[in-house]
Amino acid sequence: MLDAEDVMQVTYVEAFLQINRLAARDIRTFFAWLRQLAQNNLRDAIKALESEKRLPPGERLEPPRGEDSFVALYEQLGATNSTPSRRAARAEIKTLVEAAIDELPPDYATAVRLFDLEERTGPEVSAAMGRSRGAVHMLRARAHDRLREHLGSSSRFFSGGP
Repeated sequence: MLDAEDVMQVTYVEAFLQINRLAARDIRTFFAWLRQLAQNNLRDAIKALESEKRLPPGERLEPPRGEDSFVALYEQLGATNSTPSRRAARAEIKTLVEAAIDELPPDYATAVRLFDLEERTGPEVSAAMGRSRGAVHMLRARAHDRLREHLGSSSRFFSGGP
């Protein structure tokens, strides 16, 4: 179930965390920016709920556990491609992802740890966090965005870039 209050709660948190990115400071621009954040959050929540409906839990592939789950999350975020040299760097990837998760706001970090690293289901994460399924999906989507930003510059280490 998707709750409008959850969408707006995540939107307000995002606005607070990203207010320094807003270039123009007039009221009209602020409301347009806030509306766009809300639309993005709503779109993310709908996509997450639809994707959860598509694949019954019993038909999910068994995800990697433990150290490999950090690497799987890193690769899911698009920060790396699987090559022999990158597979050899699993310990560094785990350390890098752990550090990036530690920099997230607490709710974002919790959502990522429960969904991506512990491989819990939507209802399990929702119950553990005391939030609706829509809210935890939005938290996870926003956390993934933050991780992509953070790991994007770090991924140059693995690709041999400057």
